[in-house]
Amino acid sequence: MRATAFVRSGALAVAMAGAQVLPLPLAEARPVSRTAQETTAVYDEVWRLVRDRFYDAKLLGLDWDSLGEKHRATYAAANSDAQRSAAINALLGELGVSHTRHYTPDETAYYELADIFRYPLRRELRKHFTDGTVRYTGIGVFTRDIDGKTFITAVFPNMGADRAGLVAGDEIIAADGQPFEAVGSFRDKAGKKVELEIRRTANGDTQKITVEPHAIEPGKAFHTALRSSARIIEHNGKSIGYVRVWSYAGGNYHETLENVLSEGRLKDADALIWDLRDGWGGAQPSYLNVFNPHGPTLTLKGRTGAERIVDFRWNRPVTMLVNGGTRSGKEVLAYGFKKNKFGEVVGETTAGALLAGTSFMLSDGSLLILAVQDAEVDGERLEGKGVAPSVEVPFDVRYAAGKDPQLDRALEVLSGSM
Repeated sequence: MRATAFVRSGALAVAMAGAQVLPLPLAEARPVSRTAQETTAVYDEVWRLVRDRFYDAKLLGLDWDSLGEKHRATYAAANSDAQRSAAINALLGELGVSHTRHYTPDETAYYELADIFRYPLRRELRKHFTDGTVRYTGIGVFTRDIDGKTFITAVFPNMGADRAGLVAGDEIIAADGQPFEAVGSFRDKAGKKVELEIRRTANGDTQKITVEPHAIEPGKAFHTALRSSARIIEHNGKSIGYVRVWSYAGGNYHETLENVLSEGRLKDADALIWDLRDGWGGAQPSYLNVFNPHGPTLTLKGRTGAERIVDFRWNRPVTMLVNGGTRSGKEVLAYGFKKNKFGEVVGETTAGALLAGTSFMLSDGSLLILAVQDAEVDGERLEGKGVAPSVEVPFDVRYAAGKDPQLDRALEVLSGSM
């Protein structure tokens, strides 16, 4: 079934992931064994959806019939869900565009996207999740496979990985003595101990770290992580605020950001680092207004004296952090932030993933994200191009041991502006 597209009120709402610990065992989505006929039907389902719904009716000039037959043979020969999904993604990869991918319950992104689309997918979700609530068991990390190895790229504050001392750059080798799987290694292990084997330095010895996975509801996890990320960094005699927005797929994330800046722990900071690296998009262009110094800040006060700030404006120095995982709606923010010279954009060129997508839950419970509308920002097409930073800082996360040269550079940039 189709879910709603990412376009809302003319703005691109983009989705590409705190946490809640539940006391009872949970039914989790998982791969299902199916007959060859059934699994072939899923491939054909994807092929037809692309043919009928892809944003370019001419399918970018591709011979979709021939490509369908080409990859169908690979799909038919597959003997696992992972291989079948790889065949589907090889077909989708022929299009060479963003917001077009197949996801299975073995990927954390499957749960993150299913949660983002939970309302339009609510009927289908009840078939695969207890009470229709999307959740999976994990430790609160983003990972990336690089050259056949799995590396942590980000750690959510105050979750299992963070509490166990895992940091960005760690290579995860195994879990309980078995090859590491982002979802499978923790499935049905909420509240139990899992021993991870990791490597922190390129040529260093491996070490064992015990983690305790918990049930994660992705949207709540992103929201809690945003609030928990807010902190003050003392640097060169200045108090510099830092906050990381993991997802903008919902207005509550921006409301929380405004609250953290206006009334929370960053309200007295001398400057701000706004971290939009990795995660999911969903941002509206209007979110940039908080950094527009020319707009008014409205404060409402009731008879009790309680105040509420409306349309808060941050009128102190600010720097944005971006990288190749900054995608979709976040790229719109990076584009506008840079164009209007609200501050420096530090890091690496963004993903160039700026189409409008929609979601389909397929007959086997897997998920298809499909680009159904093209997009331009101020008449410029960012798809495949991205937004270049004003201050470029390359960052190879492998074996970084928790170091963050992009954050360090942002601190220096802000120190020089005050």
